Amino acid sequence: MTIDKNLNKDQAINALNTIMEYELAGVVRYTHYSLMVYGFNRIPIVSWLKSNSTESLDHAHRAGELVTLLGGHPSLKIGHLLETEKHDIGDILRESLTHEAAALQAYYNLLEIVEGKSVLLEEYAREMITNEEMHLDEVNKMLRKPGNLEPFE
Repeated sequence: MTIDKNLNKDQAINALNTIMEYELAGVVRYTHYSLMVYGFNRIPIVSWLKSNSTESLDHAHRAGELVTLLGGHPSLKIGHLLETEKHDIGDILRESLTHEAAALQAYYNLLEIVEGKSVLLEEYAREMITNEEMHLDEVNKMLRKPGNLEPFE
């Protein structure tokens, strides 16, 4: 891999490790949520939460691969986990929205570090930003009342 000499590899590795930690926290968070869903719509919601957990694990693995590509050591930490003891679907979705927004910011931070210095890392950051923005929109739409076109605040 050709890396621009102006790329601060330590900053990029730290940013990727932060992403890994957020994504691993997502694995734990979505797995927990999937176990706490009750009611008539349990099956499709649990399925959606489990797929988010799997996706978070895939994202963490990708970030870790890039850490090692840069010669770094992948983090063993897990990002912040908040247990509110609230398990209403709305509460779960609002917590997810907060978590996903923080993870999105981590990808933006990586983009700022690598922009114009590594096509590989820049494209990775942009792809993941797109994925996270779409995921945030999906959660936002789930939080809206039927017929409400305005984004959830």
